[in-house]
Amino acid sequence: MANQSDNPNCPNGSIYTIRPGDTLYNLSRRFEITLDEILNANPDIDPNNLKTGQKICIPVEEISGKCPTGFLYTVVLGDTFFSIARRFNVSIDALTSANSGVNPNQLQIGQELCIPAATPPVRPCPGRFYTVQAGETFTSIAKKFGYTLDALLIANPGIESKELRAGQEICLPPAPGAGPVSCPGGSIYIVKPGETLFIISQKYGTPLNELIAANPQIEDPNQLEAGIPICIPS
Repeated sequence: MANQSDNPNCPNGSIYTIRPGDTLYNLSRRFEITLDEILNANPDIDPNNLKTGQKICIPVEEISGKCPTGFLYTVVLGDTFFSIARRFNVSIDALTSANSGVNPNQLQIGQELCIPAATPPVRPCPGRFYTVQAGETFTSIAKKFGYTLDALLIANPGIESKELRAGQEICLPPAPGAGPVSCPGGSIYIVKPGETLFIISQKYGTPLNELIAANPQIEDPNQLEAGIPICIPS
């Protein structure tokens, strides 16, 4: 970022360098100016083809606003601080610091958050992420997916095991041993959206009672989560 004297084409404003995810619309919100004001200050740019590193004129004397170090993001259904941090590759601490007045446990749909730029990358998940349901614990999740409790805790070193909450995302490690669930002599099947054990039993010609017996980790055979592994007995 430079000041106004660095660019003769922006005598009454400040130079801003485009970052990943920037649009003229979110820049207008961030710097609390109108979209027309940005367009008038930059008559030669293509508003639909901004490039990272491109310099534009922000027609204000001093660049400030709600999120001067990053960009604004609007919370949507299902968002958590954890999922937002992972999506934009920022740390939880950086996201919290950039939104000091926000309660991370009470996000509201439509609420605006500041996503800070250039923060250290977060730890990746070698398996897949899972959204905690109401009442679940590490122990119940480990049983549900056929993991040992130790394996699940090792995959989530930064999460307090006694403070899981609904909507929080945790890392499910790669399938342990021969598969994500115990299935001697059978085969592992990944549940698709809308499927139940009854539908899967018809698909494979397996008696429903045998399918239920082979998957004791399934609490409700009529409410399966898409993406979970189950055992199809031989």
